[in-house]
Amino acid sequence: MIKSKAWDWSKNEDDYWLIPSIESCYLANSWASKGFNRFLDLGCGLGRHSIFFSENGFRVNSVDLSEYGINHLNSWAKKEHLDIETQVCDMLELPFENDTFDCIIAYNVIYHTDTKGFIKALDEIKRVLKSKGELFITLISKNTWSYQHADDYKRIDDNTILRDEHETEKDVPHFYVDIEDIKKYFVHFDFINVPIEQTEYNMENPNYFSRHFNIIARKK
Repeated sequence: MIKSKAWDWSKNEDDYWLIPSIESCYLANSWASKGFNRFLDLGCGLGRHSIFFSENGFRVNSVDLSEYGINHLNSWAKKEHLDIETQVCDMLELPFENDTFDCIIAYNVIYHTDTKGFIKALDEIKRVLKSKGELFITLISKNTWSYQHADDYKRIDDNTILRDEHETEKDVPHFYVDIEDIKKYFVHFDFINVPIEQTEYNMENPNYFSRHFNIIARKK
């Protein structure tokens, strides 16, 4: 199993990572309607989802391997007068008791490892998520340009390559899946929605594109 590597958030120059994902409003409303309150932002980065869910009344825990990211979130939360519990930790060993959280977001997070690491990280999610709790997760598709051209990168295993085109995630592993992989790895979950594969194009070079699966799943 490859050692986890943090994003270098000190090199980030894109405000995209400060704005909650488009799914956040729906998730906050859906989870609040179900009485969910304990929320884990797994791989919180600079803290965009942590801030949003705390502002919407959730009790938020936030973890990330990047000390820079956690420090940024702490400063942001203090400025907004929000009480968010933060910790620097590896997603492979979450510092929480079993069945702690009602809901979890792992946005562009647990595919930054190899196959063994992905399985371990998903096991940790299952462990800390309550029965009938829900998970929103994004996974990178094997239909993505970089996987289709994996010969241009260093391969770790059948599902994993090392990419180096972005300074923030230089030499960070990327684990890719298809629908059959999702069915295999999520046997302990029921799908709230059919997994959605979304495509993001590089407008300067449309031949280069990224595809992700968006999944909302409930722990059995």
